[in-house]
Amino acid sequence: MVSLKESDLRLFIDSVRRYFEVTSKVTPEITSAFLGVGALEGHEYNGIVKFSGPLTGQVTVSLPMRAVRELLLIQHETRLTEANLLDAVGEIANTLAGNARRNLGRDLDISVPTAVRGAHIAAERARSHPYVITFRWNTYPGMVCVDLAPGA
Repeated sequence: MVSLKESDLRLFIDSVRRYFEVTSKVTPEITSAFLGVGALEGHEYNGIVKFSGPLTGQVTVSLPMRAVRELLLIQHETRLTEANLLDAVGEIANTLAGNARRNLGRDLDISVPTAVRGAHIAAERARSHPYVITFRWNTYPGMVCVDLAPGA
């Protein structure tokens, strides 16, 4: 049975840093990493990638609308439609999941990203206490919820 180790969680923190550094040239500040309890409040835009195989569950990236809009503008995207905002946050989740898969093993399957609007992070969980990483990028808060447990 595969279980996440501290080094595996560190790869998510490093991946968040690397994503924002490469995309915007601004390094995010990791503000906390903790085990989530109860309902988790995220931000308006959430990108979700589901995992199956040796690990099951999902990784969710949660950002406020203004942060997603700024990321799109940095990438020279001027159509700031709802669809583009959702696509952008889904692609961030996909990038983090792809980095995780590269480090956690090829037997790990990842889904196509989905994106939803709303501050509640999914109530169905693989773990009773998922790992939560909060950060601040360019004055905006953000969160990554790593909810992965050993697969069946």
